[in-house]
Amino acid sequence: PTGEKVDESVAGFYGQVITWSPCEGEFQCATASAPLDWEDPARDSINLALIRQIATGTRMGSLLINPGGPGGSGYDFVAQSVDYAVSERLAQSYDIVGFDPRGVNRSSAVSCYDDPGQFDSFLFDIPANRPGTSESASEIEQAMASFGQKCAEFTGELLGYVDTVSAAKDLDMLRAVLGDDKLNYLGYSYGTFLGATYAGLFPDRAGRLVLDGALDPSTSDFEVTRTQAVGFESALRAYLGDCLTTSECPFTGSVDEAMSRVGAILDSLDVSPIRATDGRQLGSSTMFTAIILPLYSRDNWPALGTLFESVTAGDADYAFLLADSYYARDEDGTYSDNSTEAFLAINCLDYLLTSTPASLEVEAAELKRVAPLFGPRMSYGGTACAQWPVQATRVRGPITAPGAAPIVVVGTTNDPATPYVWAQNLADQLDSLQGACLTVGDAL
Repeated sequence: PTGEKVDESVAGFYGQVITWSPCEGEFQCATASAPLDWEDPARDSINLALIRQIATGTRMGSLLINPGGPGGSGYDFVAQSVDYAVSERLAQSYDIVGFDPRGVNRSSAVSCYDDPGQFDSFLFDIPANRPGTSESASEIEQAMASFGQKCAEFTGELLGYVDTVSAAKDLDMLRAVLGDDKLNYLGYSYGTFLGATYAGLFPDRAGRLVLDGALDPSTSDFEVTRTQAVGFESALRAYLGDCLTTSECPFTGSVDEAMSRVGAILDSLDVSPIRATDGRQLGSSTMFTAIILPLYSRDNWPALGTLFESVTAGDADYAFLLADSYYARDEDGTYSDNSTEAFLAINCLDYLLTSTPASLEVEAAELKRVAPLFGPRMSYGGTACAQWPVQATRVRGPITAPGAAPIVVVGTTNDPATPYVWAQNLADQLDSLQGACLTVGDAL
């Protein structure tokens, strides 16, 4: 915006003029520059990829969108799903702008391998130890340490600067480059954390912010895991309860008996993995990923029936189809984006390690108590980033954003991935005059 005062060290970034070119059919694309390190802007720069749909009516400004992750591509989200992301009314009034945050996809991106087979090994190789044990946790920690070194080798210094605070500072710069006095923003899932972080840093520049499927920035790593384990366990029980009323259900008996059968399937894969037609072996860890993906929405429940039927029949291909979708792996064995790499890199920077072997053991017992099926397989994850090559600095805590314009926080009841209580918590944390929680629907 004309006349906006910013620090001289970043004035060149805030004042840059970007060039938009036609792309993706009816869209326009551009690339903006941002400092690698906002604390030392002269050190080096990175690129941020942008895509926009021009307002179809009387323009009120730009609306930036983040679909979540961390690691989700806002560029792809707008290019492929703009009509899902916003209503026709919003599209009339705002330029709809998607962007890939630092570290993600078309922007300066995290990279951790030069051969997709190396990534396959990291994601799909069967652990030597049973998942959800201290031995398995140690194995994961070592695998993450090795993977992190590869990320540092292929990514370089950027690996240490893909944190959410840096991304929020990018957002403010993009706001200025787009010509807006205030940031208008729509964030989903992790995108709510990015938006809340922005409001905490720049409350006077927060315009119309909607945070849908909120994360709670103050919740501990264990409480995040506990709440999600309970949520996914509840979602699976809801699926089974519905499934058992149909003749096509691959299970019989009560919901408890069906849950026991699912546990037996997972246990059997620990002992006897199933080989898929492409040679990969289906262990319980990959099967667990395949189960979780359809639990995000009731609309995807039919996939669970197909999954359990096929695996029970000794066929691993459908399970890998679901897991591959989760990891953005294509049929030819390549990966269509770097969302998983970015997810790990951003999370390892955003959250300080607070777990100890003793606390992990106590937490594992609690997870098993509250979620007998999911809890054990989601335990002992607190040290995964312990040997990541770049150490986190952020301390978990509430975001209050005093003085910000009203912020709308959206929560969906029975959402297993971003539980409703997190939306309530975030709305409560925000300045008492600013946080408003909107309850919608029922994920199940």
